[in-house]
Amino acid sequence: MTTTPSGAGREIGVGLISVGWMGKLHSRAYQALPSVYPELGLRPRLVHAADTAGDRAAYARDVLGYEKAGPDYRAVLDDPDVEVVSICAPNVLHHEIGIAAAKAGKPFWIEKPVGRGAEETAEVAAAARAAGVVTSIGYNYRHAPAVERARELIAEGRLGRVTNVRAIFFSGYASEPKGALSWRFKRDLAGHGALGDLMSHVVDLVSYVVAPISEVSALTSTVYTERPILPMGSGTHFAVIEDGEMAQVENDDYAAALVRFHGDAVGTLEASRTIVGPQCGIGFEIYGTDGSLTWNFERMNELRVALDRSGPNQGYTTVLGNGHMGDYASFQPGPGNSMGYDDLKVIEAKKFLAAVVGIEHHNSTIDDAHAVAEVISAAAASAGSGTWEPVPDVAGATFGHQVRS
Repeated sequence: MTTTPSGAGREIGVGLISVGWMGKLHSRAYQALPSVYPELGLRPRLVHAADTAGDRAAYARDVLGYEKAGPDYRAVLDDPDVEVVSICAPNVLHHEIGIAAAKAGKPFWIEKPVGRGAEETAEVAAAARAAGVVTSIGYNYRHAPAVERARELIAEGRLGRVTNVRAIFFSGYASEPKGALSWRFKRDLAGHGALGDLMSHVVDLVSYVVAPISEVSALTSTVYTERPILPMGSGTHFAVIEDGEMAQVENDDYAAALVRFHGDAVGTLEASRTIVGPQCGIGFEIYGTDGSLTWNFERMNELRVALDRSGPNQGYTTVLGNGHMGDYASFQPGPGNSMGYDDLKVIEAKKFLAAVVGIEHHNSTIDDAHAVAEVISAAAASAGSGTWEPVPDVAGATFGHQVRS
């Protein structure tokens, strides 16, 4: 018989800031949570959404089911029925809204990057700590069951001593030269390009599975220096504009880094938004003295494992996602039934709300976001200086093999 959790039967009022693709995804994750995790007894209630685009606010109310919707995010934070808030706005607004949410005493689930650099992210982290609010970050890839299993195998010493790591995020969303110049390509709105947008996921992933990064040497490049203009709020960064007015791309399309981890391991990390072929190709190869692991999101439900140096079982075995991996059993009854991207957001929602009500604390946190931002800022500095740059430690990050109860 399942023990009744402390959050049993609790309704939680949800606020949403920005109703784009990610805002819709957060909303669907909240809606799915009671059926996927009935044992938690948590029932998210979609209360109040905000978006400056009227049609998106109307969508939140009329389609997603929010009770109220309007143009001002402050109204969401001031609403006494809103107990937690999802922040899915463009990068330029994360710093402002994150600090405002903390000051309003609202636990928040915020997409990455939290700030356009380490300084902004540290300020949001300081505000959250001062307010004592629970935070969660949109590092969804770390929640893939195969990734959780990889982390366990490393923590158990099954790979021996980790020696070297290769990790990538190759995404072709900007491979079309006439792809729209959305806010993601403007430094004042997005901060870094592929370095901040894609590499931040890579840094979180390898730090979570292996260990924190202590030092970095990096380079960046821009493949397409001009793109057609896309008015804010009128489309996504996947839009293609055939005959639009051109403007300058202000940040990087590609980033690469050599890294040293705490301990003995070293590695190479790459990210590209203009590559042709991979579409959501985030993955890693992790090598140890006794074995290795490989995983890529485009084959999310498979983990390739090699744990024998000699004997009859040399080489890789492909292990299918199964109930022994992470949260797989909450979604599928047995191996071979695939999970998908949206499911990882349901896991995020579960970990966020479970932390809010005190059932468990397995969520990513603002300290993780700050730690990742320090790596990205060090990489940016290295790309400019051509030298190795140290990465400051951030207390409280859930990296390496720390397991919280």
